[in-house]
Amino acid sequence: MYAIVKTGGKQYKVEVGNILTVEKLEQAEVGKEVVLSDVLFLADGDKATIGKPTVAGASVTAKVKAQKRAPKILVFKRRPKKGYKKLQGHRQYVTELEVTNIKA
Repeated sequence: MYAIVKTGGKQYKVEVGNILTVEKLEQAEVGKEVVLSDVLFLADGDKATIGKPTVAGASVTAKVKAQKRAPKILVFKRRPKKGYKKLQGHRQYVTELEVTNIKA
């Protein structure tokens, strides 16, 4: 059984036991459970349910493993023949979730 959920403007394919890294969830505390209710697609064996836009009554429960920061991304800008160089770094805040249950 798997589902496709939407959170943080992105879509993720999840199964029970998966660990996924999503955009930071403000209200999530480490060790607590989070319910993702925007389920776009649900598959159980040969039976598939497509949401319009979401599947009614479906939800995914996940346990918050960590609130952390993603690896650093370097942004380098350069103009040829002008002597202009600029280097910036960025680390995005993320939440790490472990999927515990998929409810149809």
